[in-house]
Amino acid sequence: MSQPPLPSCFLSIFFIILASYFLVINALVCRPDQIQALMQFKNEFESNGCNRSDYLNGVSCDNATGAVTKLQLPSGCFTGILRPNSSLFGLNHLRYLNLSYNNFASSSLPSEFSNLNRLEVLSLSFNGFIGQVPSSISSLIHLTHLNISHNEFTGSFPLVRNLTKLSFLDLSFNKFSGTIPSDLLLTMPFLSLLDLKKNSLTGTIQVPNSPSSSRLVFLSLGQNQFEAQILKPISKLINLNHLDVSSLNTTYPIDLNIFTSLKSLLVLHVSRNKLLPASLNASDITFHLESLVMRGCDITEFPNILKTLQNLRNLDLSRNRIEGKVPEWLWKLPRLSQVNLAYNSMTGLEGSSSEILVNSSVQLLDLAYNSMTGSFPIPPPNIIYLSAWNNSFTGNIPLQVCNRTSLVVFDLSYNKFTGPVPRCLSNLPIVNLRKNGLEGSIPDEFYRGALTQTLDLGFNRLTGKLPRSLLNCSSLRFLSVDNNIIEDTFPFWLKALPNLQVFTLRSNRFFGQLSPPDQVPLAFPELRILELSDNRFEGSLSPSYFVNWKASLFKVDEEGRIYMGDYKHAYFGYEDTLDLQYKGLFMEQGKVLTSYSTIDFSGNKLEGQIPESIGLLKALIALNLSNNAFTGHIPLSLANVTELESLDLSRNQLSGTIPKELGRLSFLSYVSVAHNQLNGEIPQGPQFSGQAESSFEGNAGLCGLPLPRSCSAPPTQQPKEEGEEKEEGVLNWKAVVIGYGPGLLLGLLIAHIIYSYKPK
Repeated sequence: MSQPPLPSCFLSIFFIILASYFLVINALVCRPDQIQALMQFKNEFESNGCNRSDYLNGVSCDNATGAVTKLQLPSGCFTGILRPNSSLFGLNHLRYLNLSYNNFASSSLPSEFSNLNRLEVLSLSFNGFIGQVPSSISSLIHLTHLNISHNEFTGSFPLVRNLTKLSFLDLSFNKFSGTIPSDLLLTMPFLSLLDLKKNSLTGTIQVPNSPSSSRLVFLSLGQNQFEAQILKPISKLINLNHLDVSSLNTTYPIDLNIFTSLKSLLVLHVSRNKLLPASLNASDITFHLESLVMRGCDITEFPNILKTLQNLRNLDLSRNRIEGKVPEWLWKLPRLSQVNLAYNSMTGLEGSSSEILVNSSVQLLDLAYNSMTGSFPIPPPNIIYLSAWNNSFTGNIPLQVCNRTSLVVFDLSYNKFTGPVPRCLSNLPIVNLRKNGLEGSIPDEFYRGALTQTLDLGFNRLTGKLPRSLLNCSSLRFLSVDNNIIEDTFPFWLKALPNLQVFTLRSNRFFGQLSPPDQVPLAFPELRILELSDNRFEGSLSPSYFVNWKASLFKVDEEGRIYMGDYKHAYFGYEDTLDLQYKGLFMEQGKVLTSYSTIDFSGNKLEGQIPESIGLLKALIALNLSNNAFTGHIPLSLANVTELESLDLSRNQLSGTIPKELGRLSFLSYVSVAHNQLNGEIPQGPQFSGQAESSFEGNAGLCGLPLPRSCSAPPTQQPKEEGEEKEEGVLNWKAVVIGYGPGLLLGLLIAHIIYSYKPK
């Protein structure tokens, strides 16, 4: 017999008692009314991703009074609008409040924050707040730490003059405009960090009469509208160790000599400014810099000033116009560990390729997108990140890479390397050798416990079969061997890999059935992108083919999307890429988005009906089955694929009508059913009427817009030109990429390969 439900009042009391007990066992003594206020605050928002224990773990109470003094929300815990009548503003004993990394989008900042007049730390970053900061914020006179960065705040500089105890003020990445209060540093004698980056601020700034009395050590003014005049007063802040003045609004070059008075300066960002050439080549400037970032400064020669920076650890000269070779003396700087020279016009490295880097201390080296030729140098002994994609290096890949046990990212794609693939791929988590001239077979030497996460060998001249030892790569997420000469059957055995998300075999000589031998549904645990176009696969797909695909479920991160290759390191991030063909266009080097699913089986010899189970793939946004021999009707179940944006069923033998229900797919922006045996009226609506006429041609029975044939007139058989019938027989078995695009990886962002390089 079922038990009667508990009264709601009893449940509420039980919940409060449970929460109280939880807080007590964590050595916290909170009054019941404070606990109730906390629970009310939680209930004001959607908090599906908020674990109750994590929420309460961020709470501290005063041992004597039982009042809540600290509240720190877990990241991504709350979603909703922070209202003026929120129970939060009743917790007026709070001294520490951190609401960062939540989603209060469309919320303005309530003036009721002034109720929390005991606050010492207030952090509201990454929340989506909008509008102006209320003047009442100036009443929080006990604040030592104020962080409202990465929001959408507008208007003038917030009223913070009264906050004389502030030591940390971060207003970066907002939309503040106007001037900085000229006496800001005079009224805040304890200020040590001031971050105003990425706003629209103008004007200048005053410094104390005795600059040495200023405690400011971190100043970031980059990406505003400040003019160069602001540099003179800044040069008096002699205690600065971090300075960012990138993207100043100036028409004349900046002389680096202006910073020589900053004897404590360790980090200098001057990106996207014009720099005085003479100061770049001076030999008498004394700096103790550890990090120098001069990205996008229109530099044409390698700066000789670097010779004097014996403490330099991080150097970023990317996105300039530097020509010639990288000087050999650079690698002799004793502490150099991070070098980014990407996106220049450099032609190579001075010195012998077998010696120039072998004694270097460099751990992160990015030479991508230059014009470097010749043999590739032997990598430094402690290298972690090595990228030289999009150059013209030739010869074999140096075998010494196999001895670099610290190497995580190894990207030599888009070069002219020849010879075999190194046999030590198991040792390297991320390998990209795409678009070279490598030959031979893929080494079948992946040992158990292999570190491989990404393996991209596409667009080479590789032969043989897929190595069966790939089964040992339990961490493998991204596997691309497209555009080679590999001859093998479909690797059903790869379904044993628990993390495989992207898999492309396009344009090889794979053959045989795509349905498993036992006719069970195809099951890859985490597969999102499957690209098999332009091979020799044949046979039919069972009706339940897609039943066990977990790609039918949405998987998103805190930002609402998941990118492949989200390998995180203290210094860098890496994102996998693919060449993509989408909506009839061919593009290269697209960043892979895997929060959605894409399937491309085009250009094979598949027959039979399209499985109705395709309708189970709720995350599918791109489907390409063109250039096969599918028969029967277009599955009505496609109407359930509500995220679908691109659909190509052209050049098959499909019959019947186009389901009207497809007109309800609000995201569908590309459709091609050309050259089938369809009939009836084309569904009307923006999804279909906006398509080109070529998307429906070759179907004698179709009528209605965008075709010129009205459905009121009887359809006529289109005469075939001489030789067309024979040509169609060939096209049914070969990939037709021009105009249709078999690689419907819509989930990829249309961009060049982005290798995110972030100083620690």
